[in-house]
Amino acid sequence: MLRFASGRRMISGFSVWRFPQQITRAANYSTEAQLPFQSQASSVLKPSRAASTNRLLSIRPVSWHVSRLIHGDPQGTSDRGSTNQGFSLRALTQAPQPALYLGFSGLVPFLSAPLLMAATQSFYPEVAYAQVVYGASIVSFLGGARWGFAIPAGSPAQPDWMNLGNSVVPSLLAWLALLCRDNIAEGALVVIMGLGLSLHYDLTLLPGYPAWFKAMRTVLTLVATFSLVATLTIKKFCTERKIKENQN
Repeated sequence: MLRFASGRRMISGFSVWRFPQQITRAANYSTEAQLPFQSQASSVLKPSRAASTNRLLSIRPVSWHVSRLIHGDPQGTSDRGSTNQGFSLRALTQAPQPALYLGFSGLVPFLSAPLLMAATQSFYPEVAYAQVVYGASIVSFLGGARWGFAIPAGSPAQPDWMNLGNSVVPSLLAWLALLCRDNIAEGALVVIMGLGLSLHYDLTLLPGYPAWFKAMRTVLTLVATFSLVATLTIKKFCTERKIKENQN
């Protein structure tokens, strides 16, 4: 009995997979305690197998929920997709009317400069520089819009170094474009660079803008860029004149 009690304590102290090894050792020590020992072993082994089976069954639902969180939960991705979704030109139909009217009316200073010079078949540096100044102000406005979007609490664009730092870069490019007063071509190229960089930030790097705004930003940026390219083309092929000379 003493041997059986000690063997039982040793069995309960080991894990299930080492249990058969303990049975063989107990059989070598005493044959009289072999039958009760096996009956006790079977009684201990059965609940252990049942417990392990229950543990395996209880793990499966947990791993299923974890896999859904890793691979994407439809409920979670729906909220996330609303703040970081793609864009298409069809999304312009969902844009508010004030945004559409004010946005496309902002192209008038961009388009009026090359149209005026193309109609007169002359390149006016004053008109071209006014176009560059307006483009620089738009580039600075786009950077400020990103800054203002990241500041409010609960915004998908957090006020971290990436969002706020990238918001400052367009303003610096706009300031650099204004310094190129004596070289209209360089100023126009800097404005084009600022417009493209701002569009790249809004579409790919930084989240938060709705689809209609991304579509509108793409159209407005392309039209503004082509207007600046048209001005540079007129500068190359048309005669340069001064507005003051025509007035005299």
